[in-house]
Amino acid sequence: MPAGFAARTGALRPFLAMDVLERALALEAAGVRVLHLELGEPEAPPPAAAVEACRAALAEGATHYTDSRGLRSLREAIAADKARRTGVPVDPDRVLVASGTSPAMLLVFGLLVGPGDEVLLPSPHYACYPNFVRFCGGVPVLVPCDPEDGWRVHPERVAAARTERTRAVVVASPANPTGAVQSRETLAALAELGLPLVSDEIYDGLVYEGGAAAAAGHAPSALETGAPGVYVVDGFSKRYAMTGFRLGYAIAPEGAAARALQVMQQNLFISASEFVQRAGLAALAHGAATVEAMRARYARRRRALLDGLAKLGLRVHAPPAGAFYALADARHVDPDSRRLAFRLLEEAHVAVTPGVDFGPYAEGFLRFSYAVSEETLEEALERLAGALG
Repeated sequence: MPAGFAARTGALRPFLAMDVLERALALEAAGVRVLHLELGEPEAPPPAAAVEACRAALAEGATHYTDSRGLRSLREAIAADKARRTGVPVDPDRVLVASGTSPAMLLVFGLLVGPGDEVLLPSPHYACYPNFVRFCGGVPVLVPCDPEDGWRVHPERVAAARTERTRAVVVASPANPTGAVQSRETLAALAELGLPLVSDEIYDGLVYEGGAAAAAGHAPSALETGAPGVYVVDGFSKRYAMTGFRLGYAIAPEGAAARALQVMQQNLFISASEFVQRAGLAALAHGAATVEAMRARYARRRRALLDGLAKLGLRVHAPPAGAFYALADARHVDPDSRRLAFRLLEEAHVAVTPGVDFGPYAEGFLRFSYAVSEETLEEALERLAGALG
């Protein structure tokens, strides 16, 4: 680390999915056509009502600061939507709107984690969780999940990893990169540990298997446990294909947490953009058909990708039950997933994410996104067949 830089900057690791994207963009600038399966970004457009609401808000001059917690109307709509999806009443005063789910997550970790504090992360995990923890001075503690049982989180393993320095547990369901959906019993067991539970629910609404949950497209929520220390982070990027709008939120537990997050938001981010919040309101009011159409398309693409990867000899040990990723075992091709991903990018011009981005338990795997068109998937699989021989 260069002299004069804060130590926390040296604790961060590169986000390899973005490294792959940025190399792909350089290739495209040189005239190469790259197929993008590396990012969790829907190709589908956002709800038309959200786009129109954003346009109208800009035309009306809705370009000013709002309440740091977000527009009251949006917080009420988020609370009502979450209550509808979970069956649990949510007080709008517990909702804080942020400029994306990542800032919401940073606020939550900033509230819970101090120097030397530990956070338990079932792994494979979203690549940025450990970096959020390290940035706050904490220590990420990885708890392994196994592909053979569907990447299920084992509460007994989480409990065994707990020490006097443990300050929180993170759970994602559906999960990135595995697509695993955790049961209500698992969430309840994690909540019973008595630690703050940070529940990343950004992929809720994109579920394809699991009985009743699949019928509505919703995974169980940590809010359903009734535990007093649950922090939910969620947003509009995945469910409504609104990645570039940068709109997310946190739901704090009862008590002092909401005010503490509000003060942090006031100082660090002030507020989310007003015109983007108006788009979020429209998405909640009119976007249900868009979500359901996307989920139906993803279900078809999921099957096509799994079949294609099997033909390539890339085994998906546990078919994803939610989100829009498949984590495929490529250890027999090259145990170094970063090297393999960049080779496939350079030779086949197909961008995929190295498994090591998601922790050591995913090393040797590759993550494929199927939030792309059927045509893109088909061509990508054909190119990969050539590169893999």
